[in-house]
Amino acid sequence: MAAEGFWDNQEKAQATVGQLKGLRSVVVPLQEALEAAGDLDGLIEILSEDESARDEVVSEVERLESEVEQLELKALLDGPHDGAGALLSVHARDGGVDANDWAAMLVDMYMAWAAKQEYAVELLDRQENEEAGITQATIAVRGPMAYGYLKGEQGMHRLVRISPFNAEGKRQTSFAAVDVSPEISDSIDVEIEDKDVREDTYRASGAGGQHVNKTDSAIRLTHLPTGVVVQCQTDRSQHKNRSQAWKMLRARLARIEEERREEEQLAKYKNKVRQKGFGSQIRNYFLHPDQRVKDARTEHLQNSFHAVMGGDIQEFLDSFLRWRMAQNAPE
Repeated sequence: MAAEGFWDNQEKAQATVGQLKGLRSVVVPLQEALEAAGDLDGLIEILSEDESARDEVVSEVERLESEVEQLELKALLDGPHDGAGALLSVHARDGGVDANDWAAMLVDMYMAWAAKQEYAVELLDRQENEEAGITQATIAVRGPMAYGYLKGEQGMHRLVRISPFNAEGKRQTSFAAVDVSPEISDSIDVEIEDKDVREDTYRASGAGGQHVNKTDSAIRLTHLPTGVVVQCQTDRSQHKNRSQAWKMLRARLARIEEERREEEQLAKYKNKVRQKGFGSQIRNYFLHPDQRVKDARTEHLQNSFHAVMGGDIQEFLDSFLRWRMAQNAPE
């Protein structure tokens, strides 16, 4: 990083900085844990002579156990792209305007989680629904192990609540689909033939008035062999939107390839059954009759709906890592 010309290529430089942060997020806590373990040996020696040190020893053991557990979880983030940033898309599904509102709530939830982790977030695409909420949105979450943590969020998220959009106060079930792909650098080869991609341009939606986009700057790319569709409209420049859309397409295809390899790995263990993918229901959120959130795969439960929507989802992410490890383990 100190080399002359390192910052000449900003994108490559930022990728290296991200890699360094990812390594430090594991190495530094590991070094601190090893040093604390050495200090603990000294405390235990004192305990043999002074019983009053017992509370301090117990407290330090509990703290170290927690630190080691977090390091063990990070060790599970060993996929080919787990250290990368994440491109996370949320799409409203069944449930009418409630689903549109629910999709917007989920985007806010993930952005709140990213803020708690001190990750950077960039809005890449957002399509507003006329009445409320969104039809879809895509954000980039950049930080150490962002994709490794978030990739387990892919699937269908179900909300049950009294609809704020229904005058009769009826209970409504809404669905939103989450898709997560790694934000891969240009140095990683993802083979895409130009003939397999259809490009469409359209006028980006906006808030109206002076902010209305007068040109067809929005870009939509369709990968014909897989049916993958990506789009970007956040910039006034068609060139920048096109560049970002291609990055999103490469990320989605890299995710598909990663899933194929995972399926081959899981096929070695014939009795393993795993729910995954864009259409599988992974988590249920309840505001009625009680307030709770429960993961359909891991059975992890949190009894504060509002805390979860405020970004308190790390326990769900950690429990998924443990569950995935159990699913992949041979019998």
